[in-house]
Amino acid sequence: MSDTDSASTTKPSATSASGPTRVTRGKPKKDENFFSFLFWLVLGVVVLRSFIISPFNIPSESMLPRLLIGDYLFASKWSYGYTKYSLPFSAPLIPGRIFAHQPERGDVVIFKAPPGNDLDYIKRVIGLPGDEIQMRDGQVFLNGKAVPKVRVDDLILPVTQNMLDAARTEMRHPCVDPTFAMVRPDGTPACRYPQFRETLPNGVSYNVLDLGTFDKDNTPVTIVPEGHMFLMGDNRDNSQDSRFPAVEGGGIGIVPQENLVGKAAVMMFSTDGSASWIKPWTWFTAARWNRIGGTF
Repeated sequence: MSDTDSASTTKPSATSASGPTRVTRGKPKKDENFFSFLFWLVLGVVVLRSFIISPFNIPSESMLPRLLIGDYLFASKWSYGYTKYSLPFSAPLIPGRIFAHQPERGDVVIFKAPPGNDLDYIKRVIGLPGDEIQMRDGQVFLNGKAVPKVRVDDLILPVTQNMLDAARTEMRHPCVDPTFAMVRPDGTPACRYPQFRETLPNGVSYNVLDLGTFDKDNTPVTIVPEGHMFLMGDNRDNSQDSRFPAVEGGGIGIVPQENLVGKAAVMMFSTDGSASWIKPWTWFTAARWNRIGGTF
């Protein structure tokens, strides 16, 4: 039925001076139905992304080994309550923070980093309000006690197109430094990084990378202020995190909890970056299927 189609019914009626009366019952136009559907679709998407779940992609290696460049994940928006940062474009429609819930140590969180608050960042929660945080020779000390850090098998990470692109942009080696480069038995290049297992006081364990001795392996004691959190990347020597002062495009400093956007929940997709739009079969070969569905 076209947009001009309509149904009409003519019934005889009492004759008057003006002749028979014609009664017409029209059906809604298709374009009216379409715009109504579009309105509710957009509203549903806005509500879904603002208050329930939202997708995020990983553009850097700061959360290796847990997250790779090219990972796409869903974040739960309800986990820590809602602020203006929960809304598209950070629309200032929510005053303060409502339904607030404090994150737990070890949570992987998405947030807006001060002072610009324009970009989404992802890090792991290490310290909460009142905690004393210090790095000594690359080991985290929480409230004066060393967070256990145990050496595990090295991370063997195949070099992907994503890594090559990032290295080209940052003008560095794909493995950060040639000393971490290797060739696998099948002849393909890879990076081999020293890997450790950390366990926080609440029992949360995760792997971190330690590439050697760097400036921020030793820091003064930092006390986390009320309403804030101390965040770190799992790739300890390649992460501009709370050990660094808050600078737009650089460190994040001690992050206010009101800047929280959501909690990493589930991996929805992952690609190594080798896909080409004009080669549809590469859409499948580039996917890292074994990473899809993983939870945090």
